[in-house]
Amino acid sequence: MVLEATMICIDNSEWMRNGDYSPSRFQAQADAVNLICGAKTQSNPENTVGILTMAGRGVRVLTTPTTDLGKILACMHDVEMGGEMNMAAGIQVAQLALKHRQNKNLQQRIIVFAGSPVKYDRKVLEVIGKKLKKNSVALDIVNFGEEEDRKPQKLEALLSAVNNNDSSHIVHIPPGPNALSDVLISTPVFNGDGGDSGLPAAAVGSDFDFGVDPNLDPELALALRVSMEEERARQEAAAKRATEESARQERKEEPSSNPQDATMVDNANDRASETTGNTTDPVDKVNALLQQAVTLSMQTHGCNDPSVHDVEMSEATHEDQELAIALQMSMQDDAKDLSSQSDMSKVLEDQSFMSSVLASLPGVDPNDPAVKDLLASLQSQSESEQKKNEDQPPNDEK
Repeated sequence: MVLEATMICIDNSEWMRNGDYSPSRFQAQADAVNLICGAKTQSNPENTVGILTMAGRGVRVLTTPTTDLGKILACMHDVEMGGEMNMAAGIQVAQLALKHRQNKNLQQRIIVFAGSPVKYDRKVLEVIGKKLKKNSVALDIVNFGEEEDRKPQKLEALLSAVNNNDSSHIVHIPPGPNALSDVLISTPVFNGDGGDSGLPAAAVGSDFDFGVDPNLDPELALALRVSMEEERARQEAAAKRATEESARQERKEEPSSNPQDATMVDNANDRASETTGNTTDPVDKVNALLQQAVTLSMQTHGCNDPSVHDVEMSEATHEDQELAIALQMSMQDDAKDLSSQSDMSKVLEDQSFMSSVLASLPGVDPNDPAVKDLLASLQSQSESEQKKNEDQPPNDEK
């Protein structure tokens, strides 16, 4: 980065009112001056820039070389147009202002905007150029506006006299649709000897990230990079939350039928409990449901018909009587060797024996409830008869 103290000489003559440069010569020149001042001050914090006018009521210094960009831009609003450009006097005043710069380590540079005819001879300009070269002052010339026959030759002669190791430059900008600032961006007048303008990369067509050269402003480049990372992280988190929310909604919609089924089952249970009259005990609910199932099964088989029911009951009673007669006959055959009623009661009390006897009978199920009830009645009858016999006194034979 080049350390420079720069004085910019502005042409504010009557020729600056022309509109061949959009929106006018003076406004196009002012935009280019603002751009150059920003580039110089941003390329190095120690660089200084000053501004003076070469026409109007004479050469007038608007601001001496300073690092305050706001002060430099504000002084451009007080410029008045009129008169003719005095280039020789303007360059000499600019050289004097640079001679009294505070930091002597800064290189000296003068930038001249020539938008009106040059009234001085070529020899006078060459003398001024040699003086600048002697004092190590570089000169940049921006030629625009009036194109008289000898103006380019005069300016070229001035440049040749002051140029030292190609430190000075001249730019010819003809009228056209392009603004002065747009043309100067790609010229050495704007970029300087080292090609470093100090402005964001987006302005000069560079490829730096975020439009900022990290070598010129590392703090700004770091802040932009951190801000970009935070924005990217925020966007990723928002996308993740949206994905999770959509997945959660899908999971809620899928089992929506299951709660409906559960609700239907609960309603059926409630109706069943209401029919049984008990809604608190789960066992009672189950018993009630079983009783309903048995009732429905009997209804399906025609059990509701009274005549059929009577026939079945009579048949069951007839079968029980036959079963009892067969059982008694079997017991009499098996108990022929018993000598008393007490032995018969013992036989009845022997459950294993009675089960084997009943099992031997064809078509008889020992586990049938009717068979069990018959055995119980016979056993109780035998016990009562045994007790009655024991209570009667023995008969003495005469």
